[in-house]
Amino acid sequence: MKKPVTTLIGAIAGLLLAAGPAAAQDTDTRGQPLGRPEVKTVGDWQVRCFTVNSTHPCDLFQEMADQNTHQRILSVSLAYDPTIDRHLLQITVPLEVAIQKGMTVQTDSYTSPVLKYRMCTREGCFVQMLADNAMVEALVKSGPDAKLNIFADGGKSYGLKFSLKGFSAAHDDMVSQARAKAKKPAETPAAKP
Repeated sequence: MKKPVTTLIGAIAGLLLAAGPAAAQDTDTRGQPLGRPEVKTVGDWQVRCFTVNSTHPCDLFQEMADQNTHQRILSVSLAYDPTIDRHLLQITVPLEVAIQKGMTVQTDSYTSPVLKYRMCTREGCFVQMLADNAMVEALVKSGPDAKLNIFADGGKSYGLKFSLKGFSAAHDDMVSQARAKAKKPAETPAAKP
């Protein structure tokens, strides 16, 4: 039986949040030890595989920080779930964004539809969603420069730059590892009449 999309999004959020800030604490969202992820750098991306019992144990990760304050400006995490052949996207930006306006991802040859924020915490505001494979394919085919177009509460727009250098090779490696390490979802037994 397939999970409803909202349940799947919640599970995605748990893993991606665990893979982000919680990874530094070495525990998942339930407080269970994560262990150190296997990390490989490909271009400007990290391919991370966590020791979690999941259908999507690996992700691509990039984080940008302010050079002066060293505070995170943005982070992008893209995981692949081979059991549903879909990508799971989490983008984190600073607080004080205009939530209702969402954000877009823009490259030299692609502009995404408006991506809606799912929530904000003290860590920032998050887009968490199932990403269309067409979106990922467009990023793979794009040049090395990309940006997130966001809006501040006051209405001013900002382009937060990030790099796609190495994205294609990192994506291929992450998908390969995810297929090899993913836990198959448990089958739900049929209800008895």
